[in-house]
Amino acid sequence: MDDDAVFKALADGSRRQLLDRLYERNGQTLSELCQGLDMTRQAVAKHIGLLEEANLVSSERRGREKLHFINPVPINEIAERWIGKFEHRRLSALADLKKTLEGGGQ
Repeated sequence: MDDDAVFKALADGSRRQLLDRLYERNGQTLSELCQGLDMTRQAVAKHIGLLEEANLVSSERRGREKLHFINPVPINEIAERWIGKFEHRRLSALADLKKTLEGGGQ
């Protein structure tokens, strides 16, 4: 996984908005993704291209349509690598506190 490509793709608010839209309803066409956005079709296509390069979006042709799908795996890998290790310490501290408090009440 290329963390830099994923972080770069996620750094832009428009790309995060596109990912949110795909999360809400996966398998949208470019035209559907453009609806209600203050961006040109070309701008949306460019953002989708960057999301595909980062492996955050995949696409599939169905007849004349090209459908776009969110790929949550790279985001999960980042969460496990960069967030999970910090979360582990906090959860361990909470578990230790729980043990102390439960042992202190007996």
